[in-house]
Amino acid sequence: MSTRSTKVKAILAGGLVLGIGAAVTLAAWNDSEFATGNFAAGTFDMVGSTDGSAFASHASSPGAPLTFSANFNNLSPNVTVAAPFVVHLTPATTSDAVVSAFSATGSGAAASNLTYGIIRVASVVACTPGATGTTVVPAGTAMSSVAGASTFPLVKSVDNIADGANVYLCIQVTAGTGLVQNTSATGIWQFQAASTS
Repeated sequence: MSTRSTKVKAILAGGLVLGIGAAVTLAAWNDSEFATGNFAAGTFDMVGSTDGSAFASHASSPGAPLTFSANFNNLSPNVTVAAPFVVHLTPATTSDAVVSAFSATGSGAAASNLTYGIIRVASVVACTPGATGTTVVPAGTAMSSVAGASTFPLVKSVDNIADGANVYLCIQVTAGTGLVQNTSATGIWQFQAASTS
């Protein structure tokens, strides 16, 4: 074997050793840090009541059966009847809300001769056919419309123990002059709350 060939092999072998040594040295200087974050969704729940006392979730149609004032089942033209509906956020809810009258449906032969409006009042007993208050849906709105509706706020619990503050709604339904005897109608209203944060 020539001297030149021996030197080349020695250099190659040395290079391999140096390469492995370099890799070991780099690995010995590696260092890592890890960080962990845990996440959970908040709670968001609006409930309703027809009397301001017994609250429950009415998440699907037809919802809570409203109790209208006298003559709701004996309407004549130009008569107005009213029913309260109260909403608030449950104690576990973690965000304030903004609420809209999202949809309305009127069915039955008398529906085309009925209109309604929704106002905010101070209490359940303040909801009467002649009550006035902050407009949510303008009086005279067709039973299957929410045209012109405005939103209102709901605030969350201050301590996660008590309910959020009540908002008292008053739904006022008025019979038109074209109301036909012995006809009937059903109105369904959907209120939708959206988290503000």
